[in-house]
Amino acid sequence: MPAEIREIDVYFAPSSQSPQGTMQIGLLGRLALQPALIEPFRNAATRSEIRSCMGKLFTLFADMQRQSKTRILESGLPRLWILTPTASKAILGGLNANSDEDNWGRGVYFLGDALKSVVIVIHQLPRTPDTLWLRILGRGRVREQAVRELEALPENNALRKKAIELLLSLKTTLEVREDLKKDKDERKLIMQLSPLYEQKLADVKQAERRTIIENLLKVRFGALDNELSSIVQPIALLSPEEFSPLLLQLSREDLLSRF
Repeated sequence: MPAEIREIDVYFAPSSQSPQGTMQIGLLGRLALQPALIEPFRNAATRSEIRSCMGKLFTLFADMQRQSKTRILESGLPRLWILTPTASKAILGGLNANSDEDNWGRGVYFLGDALKSVVIVIHQLPRTPDTLWLRILGRGRVREQAVRELEALPENNALRKKAIELLLSLKTTLEVREDLKKDKDERKLIMQLSPLYEQKLADVKQAERRTIIENLLKVRFGALDNELSSIVQPIALLSPEEFSPLLLQLSREDLLSRF
């Protein structure tokens, strides 16, 4: 059999600090509590693609055993997680996949224990905060709903901020794809993300404006105390053409009384 180079999408090995952080991302975090191979699919995974993923898993097992001087325990082997937006009953039946709703909820299908493989059917996942970070990887209405839920999270949520940054990066990538016109689902995603992109630009401009105002106040008055800091945001609502003369000409007392 000729050698073949195959790439794993994600190979995750948890650190000792992982459990506490992974709990914040619900079901996705549970995947990362143990060593894991994660293979996400943009379109529904076919039988051939699933077998290919499992082939990579078994190749990894063999490599790990060759490199180890002792027998590797089953608990030390990574588990394969195949993330597919949809999957037919025929596909799941052909894999002899079984759900474990009591422990994992809907949409999570385990193959035999010895195979160390799980198929997650994203469109079957319940619409809960626990599944949000996986439903974002879905398609169509499933992903649209997940993005709306993401937007509704508090703005100071660190995971919200990071996820939106990644989605906006995806938006930029999709916009330069030559085959974008052929993919209605991706065009709808771009439209859904456009307001977020505009808000991101506005936030960047506002932050730059506040920095300029703070620097001008420091030049004029030597330091930015609590009183001066309190008027930065109101001044930032003005355009640079409007606030620049005021900051350069008005006294400290006039600025404080005006804003």
